Amino acid sequence: MAVNKQPIAKKCRAFDISPAVMGYGNKKSTRNPGGNRRKKVSEYGAQLQEKQKVKFVYGVQEKQFRHYFEKASNMKGITGECMLQLLELRLDNVVYRLGLAKTRRMARQVVGHGHICVNGKKVDIPSYSVKVGDVITLRQRSTESEMFKSLREGTTAVTPKWLNFDAPQLTGKVLALPARDDIDLQLQENMIVEFYSR
Repeated sequence: MAVNKQPIAKKCRAFDISPAVMGYGNKKSTRNPGGNRRKKVSEYGAQLQEKQKVKFVYGVQEKQFRHYFEKASNMKGITGECMLQLLELRLDNVVYRLGLAKTRRMARQVVGHGHICVNGKKVDIPSYSVKVGDVITLRQRSTESEMFKSLREGTTAVTPKWLNFDAPQLTGKVLALPARDDIDLQLQENMIVEFYSR
């Protein structure tokens, strides 16, 4: 499995996104603001940057990302929105959205270490796709871990309306499919569709 070790603040600055989107609320970087960026970007360059931005935010490698695009293009609806929906339904992203992890990278680790159960069964695959009605819980042994004990009092993460989180029970539920309005990122998914349609 490929591991992304790129510096967060540097990549956020390159893609012009806030580190808070990635879960790093305190990260700030004022070094070399603007830098020596090229002012003029070609159409291809803008499309490529948009694709790289989405891959970076969700922590997905190229092969996997291409697979999501192909799957979305066979679904009913707008291809770009369907692709973002598939990315939002990844288990590591759902764990992050529920507030069980501070960042998506941490959520991937939490899932990979076997702390998460879906409908009572342990799932350790971060790319596992959840469905409407799925119940996400912590394994019984993991609930005693110091990392999760503080979550019982509640989490500071804002749970999107398509998910429900019960803090005392440390249980989340997928209530509906995520809509485009639920995704709090400034993205132009149509540019990604144009990139792959070349």
